[in-house]
Amino acid sequence: MKIRVLLADDQVLIRRGLRLVLESEPDLIVVAEAGDGLEAIAAAEQHRPDVVLMDIRMPHMDGIDATRRICASPALGSTSVLVLTTYDADEYVFAALRSGACGFVLKHISPEELVAAVRTTAAGGGLIAPALTRKLIAEFAQMQPSAPPATSLQGLTPRELEVLEAVGRGMTNSEIADYLFLGEATVKTHLSHILAKLDLRDRVQAVICAYEAGLVAPGSWRPES
Repeated sequence: MKIRVLLADDQVLIRRGLRLVLESEPDLIVVAEAGDGLEAIAAAEQHRPDVVLMDIRMPHMDGIDATRRICASPALGSTSVLVLTTYDADEYVFAALRSGACGFVLKHISPEELVAAVRTTAAGGGLIAPALTRKLIAEFAQMQPSAPPATSLQGLTPRELEVLEAVGRGMTNSEIADYLFLGEATVKTHLSHILAKLDLRDRVQAVICAYEAGLVAPGSWRPES
């Protein structure tokens, strides 16, 4: 089964470049292209892709509004949106996350990183460009209304709490494995249990959850070495 991708970008050359990168992989196929948000919604409804690679600044309807409508559609419940843009301003990241996007990557990433991001998104994972994760998620959490944490972590084991804290600090699975002296497969298992117990959709929500629950304080992105 190939991962079906929809490309939404108002620049034809960008879409052609993305198609070339993605379709050079045996497990990826571009099923449609769109030049604005309205076209992206229509194409998503017609082709039901696994992943929409969504630009932000487009005519007629921008990528944020298009993402919101795609993610809110019951008919597109199996479609995930990965925002791909040249803009790294905070408000775009926040808006993309609030709209239901599963990830946020910048257009200057390598072809290999793009392919990996699409596969991660298709597999139900969430990601934010490493250059943005720690600073922007910390600011996102800091912007939330001050109130007692609504997230209960009581159902997590001590090891799962350690893994969630490390995820909240922006660490990758391999980094967590090294930090906690675990196998990477074990880290993935712990993360799956965390998502299931806390009813979280993906890694992005787990990061936000770690901040909202007070497990990680804004600004302390890495454990002490």
